[in-house]
Amino acid sequence: MTTGPGGSSDALNADDVELRLPADSVYVAVLRTTAVGLAARVDFTLDDIEDLRMAVGEACALVLPAAAPGGDLVARFGLFPGRLRVEVSVPAGAPVRPDQDSFAWQVLTTLADDVTSYAADDDRFTIALTMVSTLVATDPDVGA
Repeated sequence: MTTGPGGSSDALNADDVELRLPADSVYVAVLRTTAVGLAARVDFTLDDIEDLRMAVGEACALVLPAAAPGGDLVARFGLFPGRLRVEVSVPAGAPVRPDQDSFAWQVLTTLADDVTSYAADDDRFTIALTMVSTLVATDPDVGA
């Protein structure tokens, strides 16, 4: 297992997906649609999928204002049985901390099972979230 800058202890997975888009809010719908499609592959219920869609939108709402002009929005998805890890990041140019009193942060931390933020050595501002399917949360044998 590896530990990333955000404290992720997930081993690299053959089903990991990375999506790179311009750091512009008009592309957030593409990112949410990708997240929905991937969540369906890891046994998320329809309610879980809707929560994930909203959480990804809120994570983008937190990172996009910090994006350097002409920067890119990168999303990394880690797919695991009954669980999905999403990291969204932008080049910030300077250290950024999310406003933990903001509506977006409150919604994100309510929807996701785990949320972290960090600035990597390359000055990318990242929000990482993990969501677990309610099927797994209520029945540990699902997705095993």
